[in-house]
Amino acid sequence: MSGNSFGQLFRITTWGESHGKALGVVIDGCPPRLELSAEDIQQELDRRRPGRGKGASPRQEKDRVEILSGIFDGKTTGTPISLLVWNEDVDSRPYEELKNVFRPGHGDFTYQAKYGIRDHRGGGRASARETIGRVAAGALAKKILQGEGIEILAYTVELGGIRVEERDQGEIEKNPLRCPDRKAAEAMEARIDEARLRGDSLGGVVEILARGCPAGLGEPVFDKLEADLAKGLMSIGAVRGVEVGAGFQVARMLGSECNDPLDSTGFTKNDAGGILGGISNGADIVLRTAVKPIPSISVEQTAMDSSGRSVSLRIQGRHDVSAIPRINPVCEAMVAIVLADHLLRQRALKGE
Repeated sequence: MSGNSFGQLFRITTWGESHGKALGVVIDGCPPRLELSAEDIQQELDRRRPGRGKGASPRQEKDRVEILSGIFDGKTTGTPISLLVWNEDVDSRPYEELKNVFRPGHGDFTYQAKYGIRDHRGGGRASARETIGRVAAGALAKKILQGEGIEILAYTVELGGIRVEERDQGEIEKNPLRCPDRKAAEAMEARIDEARLRGDSLGGVVEILARGCPAGLGEPVFDKLEADLAKGLMSIGAVRGVEVGAGFQVARMLGSECNDPLDSTGFTKNDAGGILGGISNGADIVLRTAVKPIPSISVEQTAMDSSGRSVSLRIQGRHDVSAIPRINPVCEAMVAIVLADHLLRQRALKGE
């Protein structure tokens, strides 16, 4: 097992490096006769590509997707779907002086320890550009889910210590941070400017909402729905924690406060986040991810080189100030992939 594949019936394998020739994904298990175009996939990729929005890397990539297989006459054929995106705006020069240095907060040291070799250019396989394949596969997963009336939305609820006070979904696409609170978004943008001037970076919290998910998705023990959702989200490089529903707040509740009452209309509150016993209960699925600050900063840090000597380091190059909001569509994609996989597993269980 190489750890480059994810899912059971709807299974994806991503490939490629940040400064390699291209990146992409192979999707196996997508049902046939699903209408799909390159534009369907491109719309999702455009939401995560670099060079857009305040605090974004100046790297300019078109991230135009090419469909190599698995689609004929605008419909999926049921065979493996291979998608490719070329790297075009690559500048590896700033990384040459780092090829023998293990940068703080990056996977440099651990990749070297595991493989005995690593691609130092732009972080190689550990780069956030790997998520291109996830987002492309997520576009297919969303198509499957749309047929069941399932919608997924990710939005920023905290950045640089600034939290939203309201959740107005109409505001999400009106600001570059995809924040549902206009005033909070303005304060977040100011915080990004402050961090950029200091040469530093910011972390935050992304909330993901899945609406319309039917009851019954998920497995009762090891493949609990929240377990697979957490694995999918935690597999994103910048994510350091996942909450479901009330999350860590449940540790401070009484049982009488935590339990979601159920009447003839359904659940009257949703601290469970739409999942009970590892299985979806028909309520909205609510998740939150803690996103760490981008580790590539120009603030002076102490690092170690490959000979074990301490070195002083200021990282140069083209980097985001925060993984938010470009990570938001990646979170959506991973949730979509998990839900599509469990939807197909449920269909198989029922013999559909």
